[in-house]
Amino acid sequence: MAESVLRTKSKNFAKDIVFLCRKTKQNGVESALLNQLLRCGTSVGANVHEAQYAQGTKDFISKFEIALKECNES
Repeated sequence: MAESVLRTKSKNFAKDIVFLCRKTKQNGVESALLNQLLRCGTSVGANVHEAQYAQGTKDFISKFEIALKECNES
């Protein structure tokens, strides 16, 4: 199956978040907000990927709505 633009962008977004959080932690900064950014930033890509295997239209839409919420939280 061909890679979609949305999946590629969400994967790159998650990688950028991981690298940012890792670099920030290496500089001695540790906080609950940084941990939350890591969780919600990587959740975007996970939900976009999950939507590919949705069980129906409602499930598909739900996965993308969750991804959008996580993206806004990031």
